[in-house]
Amino acid sequence: MAIAKEIFKAYDIRGIYNKDLTDEVAYRLGRAYVALRRKESKKTRFTFMVAGDMRASTPALKQALIRGLTEGGADVVDAGVNSTPTFYFGVAFFGYDGGIMVSASHNSAEWNGFKIVREKSVPVSGDTGIHELYEMVAANAFGAAGVGADGSGGEKIGSVTEKTDVLTTQIQEDLKMVDLKQLKPLKIVADAANAVGALYMEELFKYLPCKLIPMYFELDGNFPNHEADPLKESNLVDLKKRVTAEGADLGIALDGDGDRIFFVDNKGKSIPQSIIRGILSMIFLREKPGAKIAYDIRPGRITRDMIIENGGTPIVTRVGHSLIKEQALKEGAYFAGESSGHFFLNQTIGCFEIPTIVTLKLLAEFSQTKKTVAEYIAPYKKYFQSGEINSQVEDKLATLKKIETTYADAKIDKLDGITIEYDDFWFNVRPSNTESTMRLNLEARSQETCDEKTKEVLAVING
Repeated sequence: MAIAKEIFKAYDIRGIYNKDLTDEVAYRLGRAYVALRRKESKKTRFTFMVAGDMRASTPALKQALIRGLTEGGADVVDAGVNSTPTFYFGVAFFGYDGGIMVSASHNSAEWNGFKIVREKSVPVSGDTGIHELYEMVAANAFGAAGVGADGSGGEKIGSVTEKTDVLTTQIQEDLKMVDLKQLKPLKIVADAANAVGALYMEELFKYLPCKLIPMYFELDGNFPNHEADPLKESNLVDLKKRVTAEGADLGIALDGDGDRIFFVDNKGKSIPQSIIRGILSMIFLREKPGAKIAYDIRPGRITRDMIIENGGTPIVTRVGHSLIKEQALKEGAYFAGESSGHFFLNQTIGCFEIPTIVTLKLLAEFSQTKKTVAEYIAPYKKYFQSGEINSQVEDKLATLKKIETTYADAKIDKLDGITIEYDDFWFNVRPSNTESTMRLNLEARSQETCDEKTKEVLAVING
């Protein structure tokens, strides 16, 4: 059986179900993951957590995955249907040896995949094990340990137990992060896109004085209302209309596995993630003065401004949720935020996405002001962004070289793709890991400069 290498990506495994991602791949992945963990650890017996989203293919993939894990000799704790942040919390808080989440995040219904972590929910990325997993899965060879597909020989087959209190435990822990008496009875509209983020929103708001107006909370892996990708403005149209129609204070949008969170102000306008990240940096720096705060290299200068203004140390990382987590752990950053809506807190138990804590912190912050959310964020709208613009490019290396030559007089950084910085505008161009695509993100001090320079850089990329 040929295994498609391209589904083993930089941050996770993702493919179209029953085309390049099958139950057999899930089974082999379970076997391979146990072999990987056994190879890198002195332990011989492991307990892993498994959870899954609401997609139609998830139950079958999860069952095959669990079979692979247990036949490899590991015990499995099944956390049922849950969000990725709840899964991360469960692995970390309950002290398991790692785990695998079955989800394709924001991808459309025919897709599914796996997010893989070690203990404390430390990610397994392309740099730290995904490619090794591919080699074992492709070869259908998992070393001497474990058992055969017929259940004979090797280690004792692992057990499977169900755990139903992961989400309730998570929310009780998260509620300790704020003084609930500080919260005003704000009106909040939340769009869960028929995905598993609805589960933690429902549980969280049980304990808040706020009024929750749920949108698309019915779990449906066919995503009948819109894509579960709030990075696209088109998927926020319904939420924006509902916020203004309800006279709500804030709108919240979640992605397909609930690990990315976006916000809309009381006027129905998207709040730039760079501003949300800056506000959160300010909040967390009050708790831990002088802390390091990490953020990805895509333009969002207001974040850097707010970190420095509030006495923090800015740490720039490459793009990608697993990469930013790895960097935050390496640098000892307390909080980290990615432009795509991932927000992480480096806690004692582990470093992973915390959308419920983010929600609580922002609600507490907005409750302490007499301003509306739109009025609160207005002073931070100092810069103008192009948004991410993708261009089809066959020779990505040649394109990067052309950009470097064209803007040779600028400040240049090559941490992730190429970043060009002038006083009045700056931009990052990154090649896709899996496609013939270049991604441009540009920011400027004026809308006019932003429009002019975006056009100019695109001409260089596509010329």
